[in-house]
Amino acid sequence: MQIISAQQIQSVLDWSGVLDALHRGHAGARPSGGSYFIGDSSFGLFSRGVILPGRGAGVKIASIHPANCAAVPPLPSEQAAFLVLDERTKGLVAMLDGPEITRWKTAADSALAARMLSSEHSEVLLVLGAGPVARSLTDAYLHIRPSIREVLLWNRTPSKLEAARSALEARNIRASIVEDLDAAVARADIITAATSASTPVIRGECVRPGTHVDLVGGYRPDMQEADCDVFRGARIFVDDRQSAVQSGDIQIPLQAGVIRERDIEGDLFDLCRMTAFHRSATDRTVYKNAGGAHLDLIVSQYVVEQLKPR
Repeated sequence: MQIISAQQIQSVLDWSGVLDALHRGHAGARPSGGSYFIGDSSFGLFSRGVILPGRGAGVKIASIHPANCAAVPPLPSEQAAFLVLDERTKGLVAMLDGPEITRWKTAADSALAARMLSSEHSEVLLVLGAGPVARSLTDAYLHIRPSIREVLLWNRTPSKLEAARSALEARNIRASIVEDLDAAVARADIITAATSASTPVIRGECVRPGTHVDLVGGYRPDMQEADCDVFRGARIFVDDRQSAVQSGDIQIPLQAGVIRERDIEGDLFDLCRMTAFHRSATDRTVYKNAGGAHLDLIVSQYVVEQLKPR
């Protein structure tokens, strides 16, 4: 069994390759899988397993401990690995660095959907969050939407965003750290949120018509990045229905009667099989990125293939 480090993963991946791999992976059969979470907001053990017919299987295992961020020096809040199983033998093929796979597959998940759902003329991107996934989302959106001229950055602790702002400015991209989140939401053409919020930080009354809202951070039923008003009258899509309806971002509006399951127009498999997606200039689109393990599997298999001797 191969053990593949974060550095090896970084050496073979770019956004074009990962997006193409994910698109191809959604052309075949749908996955079957399950997950469990043991713990609470201070410490949790999380696992997801998946069987993707014709492609193999995989299991993610993770330890989540947010307090590690406050350690001196800081430690990763998530420590994880992803195991790839061979389609033919069902044996273990590789174990990959979990956070690095998560960083790539999570951002590519959102970007793949946003290539269809967001306006191709989007100019202002608002990114909520300061972690590695938020930075990857920024890069992925800049890749798929070269029309973006300005990036707005928000986090509860603004000082954590200084490095991200400097990196963007070094690429000649106008970037600013915002404190008035409502005002930033009202300006944005695309909003992507990768926070650990349990109380909504995006208010629907501030979201303009035509905006694309991408919700990434919430993975528990009590986590909610956007309030119910964000969903009223919106066109709603998810990456994986089974995972998405377990997240607070979808579950809470469902329980409140604001939306119904049939209001979810489609998932990432549906989007990848469309020849075109038609949106009006005033359509507000919402995408829940819940991160099914089949996404980890597809990206991990792509890494394994890229690392093979040529």
